[in-house]
Amino acid sequence: MQQNFKRTIWFNEEGTLQVLDQRYLPHQTRIHSLLHSQEVVTAIKDMIVRGAPLIGATAAYGIWLACKEATNDANPNHYFEQQMNALAQSRPTAVNLFWAIERVRKALSDIPSWEKRIEIALQTANEIVEEDVEICRKIGAFGLPIIEKIYQQKQKTVNVLTHCNAGRLGCIEWGTATSPLYQAHDKGIPVHVWVDETRPRNQGFNLTAWELEQYGIPYTVITDNTGGHLMQHQMVDMVIVGTDRTTRKGDVANKIGTYLKALAAKDNQVPFYVALPSTTIDWTIADGLKEIPIEERNEEEVKWIQGSHAGEIVSVLLTPANAKAANYGFDVTPARLITGLITERGICEANEAGLLRLFPERV
Repeated sequence: MQQNFKRTIWFNEEGTLQVLDQRYLPHQTRIHSLLHSQEVVTAIKDMIVRGAPLIGATAAYGIWLACKEATNDANPNHYFEQQMNALAQSRPTAVNLFWAIERVRKALSDIPSWEKRIEIALQTANEIVEEDVEICRKIGAFGLPIIEKIYQQKQKTVNVLTHCNAGRLGCIEWGTATSPLYQAHDKGIPVHVWVDETRPRNQGFNLTAWELEQYGIPYTVITDNTGGHLMQHQMVDMVIVGTDRTTRKGDVANKIGTYLKALAAKDNQVPFYVALPSTTIDWTIADGLKEIPIEERNEEEVKWIQGSHAGEIVSVLLTPANAKAANYGFDVTPARLITGLITERGICEANEAGLLRLFPERV
């Protein structure tokens, strides 16, 4: 990533909270300032920021802004709760959102002074950011040996397929699924990445490809339907994806299309790994298909596509104007299709026993 954008959320010299507006990548790099808690809600809802860890961190800063705003309201407690509810309703699937909100709420629970609340909310949001950086670094450190082993066996480039963007753009620095790739590249292991387009918002084409190019990792963009063909012809050594919510039994919700990649990987004996921070584990649910809410987004995202033409960002209609479109944002990959879960505490089997082995405090 360009040096000016080492992180995805930061404070400028004037103390303004800023993020990269990911809607315009890779064609334009626009910085978006977040001055009000409602702007944070909009940034999450409209995918100015996206990716479970970044959504959580941004929401935490939204609570800090809400604390500041509450001091100027006639009924500060009512205003604060109103803004907290708005943040909680901004995206339904990513569990980091609710985890971050609950963490900041708990930190503020015994603080009567709004001035002190402002201080504690900012401190907690900063802690969430720094923790995510270290968590993602550790995920990469545990995932690196998988790539090393493949390279030792092949003695040539390791081909990895990924879906959507589980990179630093969805986190703060390292990313989840990309962290092992970055660390392998830094160690001199030749890695090549097959980048799924990830319709309808094309986070693979737009975001993952941009990230990898900035980092100097070779990649090839492919249509979403190409992965199975590549696996059939032994052109994929491993699949690694992220997750927005993981059940205690190892089911994962990730960007729509992930389930199909897992099926193809299983049929072709290709290892299928999910990289996740523990903050995306929802310990309260067991059955992903029945219990994970799947976001249904605006049909216009399916009917229209955005790109660059003559230096301008333009949208083009793909379908008949009156066509109806379904736009499910996520699907659930059952634990039985997953080779392993890569966490900041190590790699485990995608089941309750495996997760509890790494997180015994959750027994």
